[in-house]
Amino acid sequence: MKLSHMNQEGRAYMVDVSDKAVTKRIAKAQATIHMKPQTLKRILDGGIHKGDVLAVAQVAGVQAAKSTHHLIPMCHPLQLTHVNLAFSQSLKHSTLTLTSTVATDGKTGVEMEALTAVSVAALTVYDMCKSIDQSMCIRNILLLEKSGGKQGNFKYHNQEEINHG
Repeated sequence: MKLSHMNQEGRAYMVDVSDKAVTKRIAKAQATIHMKPQTLKRILDGGIHKGDVLAVAQVAGVQAAKSTHHLIPMCHPLQLTHVNLAFSQSLKHSTLTLTSTVATDGKTGVEMEALTAVSVAALTVYDMCKSIDQSMCIRNILLLEKSGGKQGNFKYHNQEEINHG
């Protein structure tokens, strides 16, 4: 299978999307942070001295999605129509799960923007909590689903594995 980001000389280049149709494109990505139970409790109770961890992570994720083309060399700059991050926790597993949803009406997908959003949001949580828990582990950064475009829809199916693996 030929990679679309390789030119005739075998070097990377930014794919020409000028002839592609504009379609509604949506992607969802997820990351999970494993941490000490007391760290999760302090995040949820607002007990982190740097501020509201989830509010700052939300803004960081939105900003990251909008800046993806500055971070990933072959990504196209996109006019995003929607970026959101949702947070859920498992006290039983001592995890915080971040889920991003990113949308655009465009010629190329938003998978990288969704993945970048959860990655930077998770790093923001780590940054804000590292003084009390350096053992946090960011895991399972993955594309959950995407729709739109030539390749059609995709949905990750092993949800139990990613939530608690």
